[in-house]
Amino acid sequence: MAINNPHQAYANNSVNTASPGELTLMLYNGCLKFIHLAERAMKENNIEQKNVNVQKAQAIIRELSITLKTDTDLAKKMLALYEFMNERLVQANIKNDPAILKEVEGFVIEFRDTWKQVIQENRRMQQVGAGGRV
Repeated sequence: MAINNPHQAYANNSVNTASPGELTLMLYNGCLKFIHLAERAMKENNIEQKNVNVQKAQAIIRELSITLKTDTDLAKKMLALYEFMNERLVQANIKNDPAILKEVEGFVIEFRDTWKQVIQENRRMQQVGAGGRV
């Protein structure tokens, strides 16, 4: 099946060639996108779009939580935080409360930024290990 939309072809290729770490980063960025869209829909009193986008953010949080290897204390704490974030998204949706969305957004931004640093550090270490200069 040919893809006529070059943007969609690029997006598909990006996902298909991404490392697991990059995929996680994409999930965090997608979650932020849907939280922002839900916030905008709340401001516009568009209940349907708010609901759709909150549910998409929840789906990403669920995906992050089910792919988490919970064999360490840190991972178990992350799982608890994901569960908390998911519950807060439910509350934001029910109460139509943008402040709760902002709260979850803060967690996602912090996780995303930390994850981005991990990816950058891993790349740097691979370059050093391969004899490259930093």
